[in-house]
Amino acid sequence: MSAVETRRYDVRARSTDTFGRVLWSCRDQHFVADGPVQNGCPGEAVTPAELFLAGIAACGVELLQVIAKAGDVPLRAVRAEITGELDPANPVRDDVNVFNSVRLLFEIAGVTEEQGRELVEAFKRR
Repeated sequence: MSAVETRRYDVRARSTDTFGRVLWSCRDQHFVADGPVQNGCPGEAVTPAELFLAGIAACGVELLQVIAKAGDVPLRAVRAEITGELDPANPVRDDVNVFNSVRLLFEIAGVTEEQGRELVEAFKRR
């Protein structure tokens, strides 16, 4: 049995001259994020909550491709839509804001319905 390679991901973030605007970088890629207008921030760029959800959706699409390739499943395309809801009037926890619900929907092309179900189940087990 071979050793599993440890992966490390480094991301940096810093404030800017605009209140609530953050410059964040990973490797040689640079991005802007804004806090939401509800926090008195610009809300013009992608918010941290949207970045979090985007990471989950991107991970899902990529992993379905990897799982399909490993299983020789004829996957042609994957699309993901993710929605998160945070209701401050109905907090899940009193000490921190977290999503009340998150829904991830995959659209998969090139496979049978059964193969699609198996791919999604394999993703859920990862």
